[in-house]
Amino acid sequence: MENITITIENTTNDSIIKFVSSSILINGGSYEYNNIDEAKNSPIAQQLFYLPFVKKVYVTANFIAIQRFDIVQWVDVQEEVKQQIETYLNEGKTVVLEEKTKKDAVEVYAEVTPNPAVMKFGTNKALTKIDVELKNIEEASKASPLALSLFNFSFVKEIFISENYISITKYDVVEWNEVYQEIRTFIREYIQEGKTIISELPKKEAASKEIEVNTENLDETSTKIIDILNEYIKPAVASDGGNIAFHNYDSETKQVSVILQGACSGCPSSTITLKNGIETMLKEMLPNQINEVIAING
Repeated sequence: MENITITIENTTNDSIIKFVSSSILINGGSYEYNNIDEAKNSPIAQQLFYLPFVKKVYVTANFIAIQRFDIVQWVDVQEEVKQQIETYLNEGKTVVLEEKTKKDAVEVYAEVTPNPAVMKFGTNKALTKIDVELKNIEEASKASPLALSLFNFSFVKEIFISENYISITKYDVVEWNEVYQEIRTFIREYIQEGKTIISELPKKEAASKEIEVNTENLDETSTKIIDILNEYIKPAVASDGGNIAFHNYDSETKQVSVILQGACSGCPSSTITLKNGIETMLKEMLPNQINEVIAING
């Protein structure tokens, strides 16, 4: 069994810190508990409330956040809490007793994207907290039972799973109007039955699957670029079934490199979007600091 490790992360609220897990904690969604009575469906939250300084507990797919009372400072107790959570998880105990209600209303809708090979399937249910890109059935078998099932459709080439949508890239053997309804129904029934969507966090070394940037070591311009991408570009890209992530910034050439995922990856119009949209916006918002924006994966 994999040894689960916990990493401590600060938040913008001094009274709240996050205990981030190296393994998936719950199958989508999130839970907030204000006291031990509310935490009846979460044994780990109940255990944490026995600590006198715990005010609130938040449980998500890959972290547990705790808000403290002012009777202590986190620096004095965070290592003890980290160890307690690690021990609990490595004993294989349940984090949240999740109810699987087959009658739960699940909506799945299909949307065309600028990439003719990609269809976006949006849903009213949370799927994942971490964007996951899967290029083949081998990758899916390690990380996502849902993606693994979708790869059983012979025309499915690649899969990108985001917070509330799935972008599927097809081979040219079929047209979307012939198969999208079948895929839409399959996804809806899969989610409705409460089956596992993501079973394992993507490996850190697979940059194409999980893109993380350590903002602590970035220069001021890089940090501003990331903020602009997150606030102005990502929402628009996500609406088309794709994702964009900062890769690096060369201060000498003033060149920005980004990674495209989902519907954006391999899209015929992605070059136009980069030049006319993203590059233009960065040049306007960061005068004299940007010469060019390129996608390192097409």
